[in-house]
Amino acid sequence: MTHGFKDTTDTVRTTTTEPTECEGAACLRSVAAGRAPELAVAGSRLCPNCRLRLTHDLRRLPRLHDECGQLLTGVDRPRDRTSGGGSVPGLPFNTAAAEARSGITGILRSWAALVVEERGVGAPQDTPAQIADFLLRHSAWLHAHRAAGELSDEVARCVRRARQVIDPAPRRRVPVGDCVVPDCGGTLTAEVRPGGAAAAVEVGCDTEPAHHWSGQEWMRRGGGLGAERTEPAVRWMTARDIAALWGVAPGSVYRRASEHQWRRRAVNGRTFYHEQDVHTSFGARA
Repeated sequence: MTHGFKDTTDTVRTTTTEPTECEGAACLRSVAAGRAPELAVAGSRLCPNCRLRLTHDLRRLPRLHDECGQLLTGVDRPRDRTSGGGSVPGLPFNTAAAEARSGITGILRSWAALVVEERGVGAPQDTPAQIADFLLRHSAWLHAHRAAGELSDEVARCVRRARQVIDPAPRRRVPVGDCVVPDCGGTLTAEVRPGGAAAAVEVGCDTEPAHHWSGQEWMRRGGGLGAERTEPAVRWMTARDIAALWGVAPGSVYRRASEHQWRRRAVNGRTFYHEQDVHTSFGARA
């Protein structure tokens, strides 16, 4: 990375005296789309949404690093860019996975070095998980750093790149309903990888990229944000959507609907089930 902050004679300003526009990745995308950025939190250069997005992305990087590592020899699943020269003779080497993995390591190490140098603290152990935890512990300081926008953008790009390598196939999009974050007017959509495993589902908001959960997080929270969620709206789901989100066969969905007497309604010949009943049923299973 080229931040231009290695000159230690330049005093780091970590506070702001007046509200400023957010410099984070999500707000940069909003500006590119013709929307105004949010205001940064007092004493920070990032708005609440971009701070949350950065936290989520830093937590994802170690897992994405591991998943890219599983693809290096090309034996897990076919991937786009492979070449000869793998560690095992005769097996292809996934160049894109190697580059994404190297990018994750480089970004984490670079920002950890910044914290160590400018804060005078000890360096973390040199693993993606340890470095990501280290950056999260210093997140408040990083949010106020003059390069906070670069950090947010670089980490977001790193996450997108790794996800494209891990799952280049188009995802099926399943509408979920209104965003559950208070005062957000966005709409939630679940993106499902081919195969329909619950671990391969991600739920995100079309207005605020920071409002984003993995399939496990979404189901663990009962499809919402717990205490942060206001009065829930009634949502209805098809058997196909339920099967994709929970990673079960459609036949199991119909069986549970009958056994647990899910509320249902028919629209244009299609049957929809009450989301609360679905969560209650599968929550009992877990």
